[in-house]
Amino acid sequence: MEKTSTSIRLKQLMSERNLRQVDILEACKPYSDRFGIQIQKSDLSQYVSGKTEPKQDKLSILGMALGVNEAWLMGYDVPSERTEFSSTPSSTLAARYGEDVLEAVELFVRLDAVDRVKITTRMEVMLEDEKYALRDASRRA
Repeated sequence: MEKTSTSIRLKQLMSERNLRQVDILEACKPYSDRFGIQIQKSDLSQYVSGKTEPKQDKLSILGMALGVNEAWLMGYDVPSERTEFSSTPSSTLAARYGEDVLEAVELFVRLDAVDRVKITTRMEVMLEDEKYALRDASRRA
């Protein structure tokens, strides 16, 4: 998979959409306020110049604000459009794992990238509980 850079992708978006850095910062503001993740002028300037790459939290804010896939924004050769979960037919998922899992997946995919990370992190913490360790050990035996 070919890869360019966030710098190139930001410059491309700025050119295609006739955006200035201040426009991008303004588009980020609602997401920054909602998630408490601030992107400063200096941050964006360094991303555009290629001096630094955004970390995942700021990359998510940029992706949401610009309406693009974070992997594409990182420079990967993937579609630029933000995508929703649709690769597994609902009936197959429900049949294999149950209706409650299907419902959880449908709710999960409605979240933005930042909240998905929060939920995933919380699930990982919950899975550290002894009751899950015992259950997983009995499955392996």
